[in-house]
Amino acid sequence: MSHRSATPASTPQADLKGLSASTAPVWREELRRLSPLFILLGAILLIAPLGMMGDIVLERRVTLALVNLVAVVGLYIFMGNSGILTFSAVGFMAIGAYVSALTTLNPMLKQTFLPNLPDWLNALQISPLAGTLAAGCVAAAVAAVVGWPLMRLSGIAAAIATLSLLIIAYIGLGNWTSVTGGQTSLMGLNTWVKLWPAAIWACVAVTIAFVYQETRWALALRATREDEVAARASALLPVPLRLIAFVISAFVSGMAGALYGHFLGTLRVETFYLDSTFLFLTMLVVGGQRSLTGAVVGTFAISLLAELLRLLEVGIPMGPVALSAPAGLGDVVLAGVMLAILVFRPQGITGGREVIWPRRHAPTPKQKEETQ
Repeated sequence: MSHRSATPASTPQADLKGLSASTAPVWREELRRLSPLFILLGAILLIAPLGMMGDIVLERRVTLALVNLVAVVGLYIFMGNSGILTFSAVGFMAIGAYVSALTTLNPMLKQTFLPNLPDWLNALQISPLAGTLAAGCVAAAVAAVVGWPLMRLSGIAAAIATLSLLIIAYIGLGNWTSVTGGQTSLMGLNTWVKLWPAAIWACVAVTIAFVYQETRWALALRATREDEVAARASALLPVPLRLIAFVISAFVSGMAGALYGHFLGTLRVETFYLDSTFLFLTMLVVGGQRSLTGAVVGTFAISLLAELLRLLEVGIPMGPVALSAPAGLGDVVLAGVMLAILVFRPQGITGGREVIWPRRHAPTPKQKEETQ
């Protein structure tokens, strides 16, 4: 005699309902994990149109802020994840800028400004997109070569080593007269970096940084940042982890240099030295060096503050008089802001946290009972 089960048979509708209930939280958590990327990209695409609401000066200021964002993101990829202070990002920017210039400049202009250039390089001319990618690749290749011995250093020794790289890049490019023109200006670059191209490349840089920081290599690198001894005890090797971040950082920095050169239309070695280095460090530290959100927030905050100080130095008309500030006030204020952040909020404006979509509250037992 057969016995029927006391449990009622499930229907296809019930099975689908149970499957939907089990998978919905997984999808929500996955979207929540990706929400920092979507929010940051949305912020960039919302800020970019602000440059179209004013004159050409405002448009160029917003474009420059977006180009600076690419540079700061490149700095964050290594410095934020490893916790090692680095000064070499601007050196890789300089390499990228000259690689892009030499590969995209018109051969006639190269013959005029660089008569001693090798014939194969003089005849080479590629598209701006290919030139920007080539700039990043060459910078990354240089970082891979010099980074292997340097990534064995930590603390102040690593910072001094990266500062040495910046000085070497500055002196080398400034004296390689046959290829870079030395201390003279290299003019005639195609100024294709306008508002929306800069916004698109900023989105690309943010995406690269976010995808990297979600990998297991970045997670392991952040573990070495927090406690290197414990990380080594867990079989995590800091040197290759740092080298991966260093190469990716150099790639984004090289692209930033190409964008900067094609934004200005003119290259000078002095552009890529200490002033730019300290500006990008200020942007990252003020925003929060341990998060990608901090890099974005710090860049836009310092860019806005610098623009307001510039207008104040030029003079703001207020009726019969003009309110103005002495020259050099902007640099003093930026240094003061960085000092105040380091003293009162060492983790920056964002506190080293990512902006994230708020989690939905879990249903109460009563709500669960009502839905059943």
